Amino acid sequence: MGAEEESNRPPLPPPQAAPVARPQSITPAQFLSWKQQKDAEEAARKAEAALKREADIASGAAQMNGRELFMHEPWDETSINILVKIT
Repeated sequence: MGAEEESNRPPLPPPQAAPVARPQSITPAQFLSWKQQKDAEEAARKAEAALKREADIASGAAQMNGRELFMHEPWDETSINILVKIT
């Protein structure tokens, strides 16, 4: 019974992939505009994070790492000269 029914059925067409809707290509000018906007947003976000980090360090909520300490240079020429004269 099952074999007879299968042989009487017409063959199924092969499955077809649904057509993919492709967005229209963007122009190089559009890409550069988008890229500049994205870079500006990232720079603003980094600047804001740096200001927050500086404020946290100043308030004592966060500690400086080695690089920040080196760039901060808590020592200066006058304090070094005073230490040299004392010793």
